[in-house]
Amino acid sequence: MAKPERAVLEPLGEEFDISTHFRTSIRSLAVSPFSDSETLIYAGTKSGALVLFSVTPKYSSSTALVSETASLDTPRITSSSEGLSLLRTVAVMCYQKLPCDEQIKDLLRRKNFKEAISLAEDLECAGEMSKDMLYFVHAQIGFLLLFDLQFEEAVNHFLQSETMQPSEIFPFVMKDPNRWSLLIPRNRYWAMHPPPAPFEDVIDDGLLAIQRAAFLKKVGVETAVNDDFLLNPPTRSDLLESAVKHIIRYLEASRQKELVSAVREGVDTLLMCLYRTLNSVDKMEKLASSENNCVVEELETLLEDSGHLRTLAFLYASKGMSSKALAIWRILGRNYPSRLLKDSSMDESTMDSNVWDISGKETAAAEASKILEESSDQALVLQHLGWIADINQHFAIQILTSEKRESQLSPDDIITAIDSKKVEMLQRYIQWLIEEQESCDPHFHSLYALSLAKSAVELDSTQSLDSSSDPKISDQSLNSIFEQPIRERLQIFLQSSDLYDPEEVLHLIEGSELWLEKAILYRKLGQEALVLRILALKLEDSEAAEQYCAEIGRSDAYVQLLDMYLDPQNGKEPMFKAAVRLLHNHGESLDPFRVLETLSPDMPLQIASETILKLLKARFHHKCQGQIVHNTSRALDLEARLARLEERSRHVQINDESLCDSCHARLGTKLFAMYPDDTVVCYKCYRRQGESTSVTGRNFKQDVLIKPGWLVMD
Repeated sequence: MAKPERAVLEPLGEEFDISTHFRTSIRSLAVSPFSDSETLIYAGTKSGALVLFSVTPKYSSSTALVSETASLDTPRITSSSEGLSLLRTVAVMCYQKLPCDEQIKDLLRRKNFKEAISLAEDLECAGEMSKDMLYFVHAQIGFLLLFDLQFEEAVNHFLQSETMQPSEIFPFVMKDPNRWSLLIPRNRYWAMHPPPAPFEDVIDDGLLAIQRAAFLKKVGVETAVNDDFLLNPPTRSDLLESAVKHIIRYLEASRQKELVSAVREGVDTLLMCLYRTLNSVDKMEKLASSENNCVVEELETLLEDSGHLRTLAFLYASKGMSSKALAIWRILGRNYPSRLLKDSSMDESTMDSNVWDISGKETAAAEASKILEESSDQALVLQHLGWIADINQHFAIQILTSEKRESQLSPDDIITAIDSKKVEMLQRYIQWLIEEQESCDPHFHSLYALSLAKSAVELDSTQSLDSSSDPKISDQSLNSIFEQPIRERLQIFLQSSDLYDPEEVLHLIEGSELWLEKAILYRKLGQEALVLRILALKLEDSEAAEQYCAEIGRSDAYVQLLDMYLDPQNGKEPMFKAAVRLLHNHGESLDPFRVLETLSPDMPLQIASETILKLLKARFHHKCQGQIVHNTSRALDLEARLARLEERSRHVQINDESLCDSCHARLGTKLFAMYPDDTVVCYKCYRRQGESTSVTGRNFKQDVLIKPGWLVMD
């Protein structure tokens, strides 16, 4: 058999573009390239030997089928069950069906990733490839891109593969062996990429490959390295940052998937490690403070060594390790480093470190208070209450008065533990016990009253020593927790509570100028004269004094008050205006003779003449009115007696035909009774009905019967 000669393959026209025809209709055919002509089968003697050439290198096979033709003058396409042939005068090109995965593998080996995924998607749409196989191809392409240092594109393909497990990324972040080594699937895919290795090693190997490719390109040797890397070689730090950012993107998306517990732990733990690598403090704290599956044992040393104590505290708290979390917040609250709070976007040199320290301490105290508000561990609360109160007493109050804990703390132990210098904190806690917890313990009420009284006395003495200071400013400086001034709170409590010891409180404020508070206490003790004297003479509050007299309810109280106005004693001038006001408002209820006896000879008559005249007229009017009422009452009484006598003296005639209005029995000689509405009943029915209710059901005690002729007054 003659050995066929090589022939030069001429390019085909559009109508005979086999690659286009293959992609649009056949899809699973491949051209068979052969460079060794001895492997070809002789096709005939007409026009000489036929030689097979490769036109489209991306479609390949290891065998070929050459079909015989009678005439090669006109190019044409022939097909059979085994393949497709293009016949021309100078060449025969044969196509043969190949498995889908072999075609995709060939594309991947040549790094034609876009064409490979396009082919896979077309096959999946045509039903010639399963969905899982498409996910498999995405994952395979992702790993190939990852080892080519194209991390963004790699992660994009990972995210499109629903069958890829997040644990397959673990070896790139954490060296083996580790806690999750056994979870990593031993899946090498099509063995097209190296085994997983830490990112540092992958990047180092990739940079060496780029250097080698650059050298080979200089000598004219083509390589598979990305041309962009050859033109602009990346730095190791840039590649490492890109790898970390995009793997973070993949792990964040993986958190939304349904994963087994161990894999969730790995995802969150490695995510925290990657955040730390980029020093993404905000993301670290957000992950640590939210619900997470981080493994504390894997992170606590790492975070502590890197100085991310806030993140570690959040992580401890999220795992219920309150004691460790509070220990960290205590350290930060006592000596807060500004760098742990500083936002990465701000320039440290432009900020006041004192402002940051104050803000940092407040933050530490606030976070610690959040933990303690839910804690029922009294020893733990008392251990950290002091330093939190030193920073901000509001946070300490929130801890003590929290309703979030399952069981409340012991009030006695809390009161004992509160620093005696933190008076407002003690007052606020006892106020919460009394007002919100509705405690009726006299001890707490007395303790609260004494504490308020002591603070009020101290404030009063301070204002007395410095008369030039503004009382409002001084009061406000002493009341940073409460909105109401101290004296107002004291007065309200003294009036509203009956469970404290008024004598003990009175003894405490005896030498002070807290006259209104004294009046309230004397009133609790029932010392009316002292209350009136304070209201009328010390406070000169005529309205309050008159109101108190009205509460007493006796007319002699007004006379007593009038006497105080006219004879205040202690060298004080008589208060004639107040006395006249009292006579004007309440003179009608006073005895004129007692008033005249009380009036001082020094009181000018013209001041009170009009009021006294009005008082006398009112007194005369009251006397006449009383006489009218008295005489009218006597007339009514007389008329009522007369009517009763007439009713009792009425005669009733009973014959043999008379019947009982209740039982309808003949009365005959029986005893009977008659009601005011003229109904007659036998004695037996009378006993049953009673003397107030007649047979008609009318109750004469509730519905009084009025007959014509009786005196009736509205």
